[in-house]
Amino acid sequence: MNPIEKLIEEFSKLPGVGQKTAARLAYHITRAPKDDAYKLSVAIVEVKDKVHNCPECFNLTENSSCPICNNPNRNKTIVCVVEEPQDALAIEKSGAFNGVYHVLHGSLSPLDGIGPDDIKTKELVERVKKGALKELIVATNPTTTGEATAFYIAKLVRPLNIKLTRIAFGIPFGGDIEYVDRSTLARSIEHRSNI
Repeated sequence: MNPIEKLIEEFSKLPGVGQKTAARLAYHITRAPKDDAYKLSVAIVEVKDKVHNCPECFNLTENSSCPICNNPNRNKTIVCVVEEPQDALAIEKSGAFNGVYHVLHGSLSPLDGIGPDDIKTKELVERVKKGALKELIVATNPTTTGEATAFYIAKLVRPLNIKLTRIAFGIPFGGDIEYVDRSTLARSIEHRSNI
């Protein structure tokens, strides 16, 4: 396999990048200045070397813990549970939430071999058991796997005597939180309901 084919193969492993887009990206790299290609490779390696999960919420950070968990002005008694770091970022951009997050890093999908041990549900239960939380907002995507994850979380934490809510469905079924506009996300947070 020649270098261009290798690059196309690597780009096609990225989510949402098909063979045509991967080829377009690879050929763009061949035309770009060598310095641009080098900067891209350094940025990729730097992300892999420096970015890790926050030990409290499992969001991505370069520091010992994330800026949201470190912010004394955040309401640490309300936790919003999301599937991925980009979902927390989308909710942050809505400006409607001042609590903290818990990032699951996925959703339950038995058909894909993703079970409760493959996402951060145990850590969520331990966080609730510490007793400092007043409310858990489940903000998983309105998809089959997101709904299954929400019901599983509800089953786990309902016996722990905490207010449990689900974001409202202003988000279209089958959609991803990271792609929803700010006002829809804000309404979803503001009009969350019990599950």
